[in-house]
Formats: sequence, C-alpha cells, structure tokens
Amino acid sequence: MKREITVASYNVHRWTGLNGRAQPDPARACFVISEMDFDVIALQEVIRPYEGDDPLERLCDELGLHLAFAVSRLHRSGQLGNAILSRFPISAVSVIDISLSRIEQRSALAAQFHGPSGNLGVVATHLSLVDRTRHRQVQALLDHPHLNAGPAVLVGDLNAWRRCRASRSLEEEMHRHNNVDWPATFPAARPMLALDRIYARGADVESVSTHDTRAARRASDHLPVAAKVHVKEPAGLAQS
Repeated sequence: MKREITVASYNVHRWTGLNGRAQPDPARACFVISEMDFDVIALQEVIRPYEGDDPLERLCDELGLHLAFAVSRLHRSGQLGNAILSRFPISAVSVIDISLSRIEQRSALAAQFHGPSGNLGVVATHLSLVDRTRHRQVQALLDHPHLNAGPAVLVGDLNAWRRCRASRSLEEEMHRHNNVDWPATFPAARPMLALDRIYARGADVESVSTHDTRAARRASDHLPVAAKVHVKEPAGLAQS
C-alpha cells in the first residue's frame, strides 16, 4: 500500500438516477465510478439483485477491483447496503450494526488492508437522518476497534446537513481536511449540502473535493466526494 492514497465515497441512490423515479440503471453510476481515479471507494444505497446479473460484481471484474459488501436491509429489488471497492487486497471484513432506531436499519462496513507500508482500516457507513440517533451512531463508531487499531478512515453519507452533535464529535476526535469548508454533494444537480464526508485517524486528509462531471450530476442524487489521504508511518518504523 502506498503512503498517499485516494479515498472516495458515493451514494448511488439504488441505481435510480437523479430523482429516484427512473427505472434502476446501474450503468450510469458504474460509468461515474469508472471515470474516477481512486484507490478505495465506499458506496451507499447499493442494490444487489436476488438473482441474475450483479452490476457491482461485473464492475469490479471490469476494473480489477476487490469487493466487500454488507446488507443493511432487504429491498423489493434485492439486498440494499454498503460496499467497499479497492485496488488493494482486503485482508479482513466485518459488519457493525448501528441500527439504533426502530425506524431505520443502518450498518457500517469495516475492511482492513495490508501492504508493505502497513495496515489501513476503512469504515464505510450511511448514518441516520435523525440528529440524536446519528450522534449515538457516531459515538459507537468512534469507540469501535476498527477506528482505534492503527491508521483508519471513516467515510460515507453522514447525513450531517448542518453542524450537529455528530459532526462536532467527528471533528473533535478525527482529522478532517485542510479545506475551509466541506464541499457540497447534495442534491447532485445543484449541490447545497455537504452530506458525504471523509475523516481519518492515524492519517492526514490532505484535501477533499467533489467529482463533479456531467455524468455524475445525472447518475445519482449525490455527487461523489474524494480525498487524498496520507497514511502516517508507524512510530517504531519511523525511528528505525
């Protein structure tokens, strides 16, 4: 694994395009993913059909990516959940249940990568729309071993559309980017809200930007967000 990697997050809106009323067409979001130059990308609201062709598997085969997936809930069209796509082999995967409300079923997907430069953990999630629940979810993730066992990034659709207890906790306890403001990602046609974010521990988020192309503005109601992340050398290795 390189010291500087690119990490991205993309809510693909169940493959239903900008307004959510179109017939699912995975090709639109898959094209956006293919035009991005990334090392690791987290996807939210991914639908994997119960039977037949799986667009996510086909995309990973075409791009030579490793895949991890976690089901958040069952949808009439298939399994709905979070995915992590990576250029690096994935050495371990686990699912973190953060369904702290009877109304919303939510989860986080944690993956571990190992390379010559050391380990990196990635936790990908899609948080609640409710402030109080979202704050409890953030606290559960911040306390989880996957974000406390070496360099790690927390990435996803955090639904923090305004400054709230959840976003304050993240910015107090994790490294955020050096930009002045988070880039707006929602709604894709005219972005106003910074719902999609990338934080790090044991690593520095060098910069954050949206992947704003014509295709991205039509493929989903969110634009992808991407960051350059510098993974710090372990203390023992730095001294040797």
